[in-house]
Amino acid sequence: MKQLVLKYKHGWVLSYFFIYIIWFFALEKSVTTDYASVHIWLDDYIPFNEWFVIPYFLWFGFIFATVAYFFLTSKEDFYKITAFLFIGMTICLIIYTIWPNGQDLRPDLSKINRDNIFIRIVKILYGTDTSTNVCPSIHVFNSIGANIAIHRSEALKKYKWLRPVSTLLTILISLSTMFLKQHSAFDAIAAIALSIVMYFLVYGWSESKQSEKVKEKKVFAQY
Repeated sequence: MKQLVLKYKHGWVLSYFFIYIIWFFALEKSVTTDYASVHIWLDDYIPFNEWFVIPYFLWFGFIFATVAYFFLTSKEDFYKITAFLFIGMTICLIIYTIWPNGQDLRPDLSKINRDNIFIRIVKILYGTDTSTNVCPSIHVFNSIGANIAIHRSEALKKYKWLRPVSTLLTILISLSTMFLKQHSAFDAIAAIALSIVMYFLVYGWSESKQSEKVKEKKVFAQY
């Protein structure tokens, strides 16, 4: 048991999740009606489509499986993906706190002239998840973060099918947030921008440190 604890002691970083949950739900309760409504012209051209509830909920498995895989297989990659996700999610929470935001894009499902299992699931989603604290979209941001981690993994390169599947799933999840009217297109754009910043912060910094170490080794090897 002691060896198992020592082997996976890097899991301590997952304790951040408790901080995130408390902070996020505190915002969900405090930000209800008095918020900046996020909307851009592109939202008006994106129709509601309940079928996107499938990739929307696949997000949970996608993020969990990706983080769990690196937790079990690569401490270095695990630290990178958690740094990417957790720092970015914290930035999102800070933005929600300083700039309470939401969206008013959800359709009245009772007026949609169709009824199916996906419509019913969306009704449950709307009933349990508020339309506030949306910009940037954490759904989109985390999907991009998981996709980057998969693409950057040396161990996963041998699975040729995995990268295109991961990218396709990331695209579908991102689109689902807009087609389900859970997010404005601007929320997704903001998440993409944040992802670019976090990529250079986490992976760019790591590569620069590695290159410095290589240079130092070469210098010492000359003496």
